Amino acid sequence: MRILLEDTVAVCVDIQEKFTGIIHIFDKILHNSKILIDGLNILEVPIIVTEQYPKGLGNTIPEIKNHLNDYNPIEKLAFSCCGSKKFCNILEKSGKKNVIVFGIETHVCVMQTVIDLIEMDYQPVLVEDCVSSRQKSDRDIALARMRQEGAIITSYESILFELSRVAGTEKFKQISKLVK
Repeated sequence: MRILLEDTVAVCVDIQEKFTGIIHIFDKILHNSKILIDGLNILEVPIIVTEQYPKGLGNTIPEIKNHLNDYNPIEKLAFSCCGSKKFCNILEKSGKKNVIVFGIETHVCVMQTVIDLIEMDYQPVLVEDCVSSRQKSDRDIALARMRQEGAIITSYESILFELSRVAGTEKFKQISKLVK
């Protein structure tokens, strides 16, 4: 199944202050997520941002906030983003069926969101190199589970070029500079 730009929205799941330094390969996830966000901004893909219990886990980290065109986080207590009525309303109003998912933690909030999206007839597109957990094994098991459940697994570079569709456009040139 081809992921089409006009039918795609993204969700940045809980990349918050308290996770800094305790997440497996955090620096890599942060680096990749910033490139993904910049590419999605170039392509004008809407990005929904969530924060899990910000009183305890802090807000979205500044390194991510600074790359978002529209930072208006949805505060949640449910692990799944779909447990938030506000999130579901925004997603439904978008009218889009493909949901690019990235963030932390892979085996908790990311996985539960992906499973719920599938049950709600959305197509989650999990960006494998933009998700992680505290433990590598939890990340690996969650990736396998999401693949088994029907999520499309991709990389940030792959999804940005898939959404671009063709070379030679100004947006393609901007994205090419990002990924080099």
